Amino acid sequence: MNWIAFSHGAALCASLIVTIGAQNAFVLRQGIMCSHVGKIVLLCALSDMILIGAGVGGASVLVERYPTFVHAVLYVGLAYLAWFGINALRRAFRPHHDALDADGTAAAPPVQRAWPIVLMTLAFTWLNPHVYLDTFLLIGTAGAREPAGARLAFAIGAMTVSALWFLGLGYGARLLAPWFKRAVAWRVLDGAIGSMVLFLAAVQLR
Repeated sequence: MNWIAFSHGAALCASLIVTIGAQNAFVLRQGIMCSHVGKIVLLCALSDMILIGAGVGGASVLVERYPTFVHAVLYVGLAYLAWFGINALRRAFRPHHDALDADGTAAAPPVQRAWPIVLMTLAFTWLNPHVYLDTFLLIGTAGAREPAGARLAFAIGAMTVSALWFLGLGYGARLLAPWFKRAVAWRVLDGAIGSMVLFLAAVQLR
């Protein structure tokens, strides 16, 4: 194992992934709700591994040759982000699942079915332009600059940090659960997520 290349991949992934983007916000929200966290963490980590491996393996060259495909994926992702952001803002202004109990605290959210959550996780990963930019292009391009014998270690370093991040974000979010016993906390979170997602979509729309 080339530990220098491993550290390069780990450091780059850490600098890119530790931001509250649309995907991370979704993982955080589900983690607070303690809803299908294991499935979400596994899907996000595996998807990152696939994209990082593809990028470091040279798939980023194909993107340069087929810019039309990149733009098509980008706009599909932006449309989905906009849809999610609008729904989050609607929840913030007109909450429907955070009904108050008599003591003023929020009732437990309804049990979520697995398949819709799995599909939403896949959508936030594979239709998210930032995921491709970070894992597929930036990490992939940086890994391609490593010596041929060090690229695997670079990719493993990036994958390791990605897996640890999603584990920490998904299961660590439970520590925030006491703060979200009141409906107003959910409204603030949804408002912040909705505003951020719409801002990201607007910035990328050009």
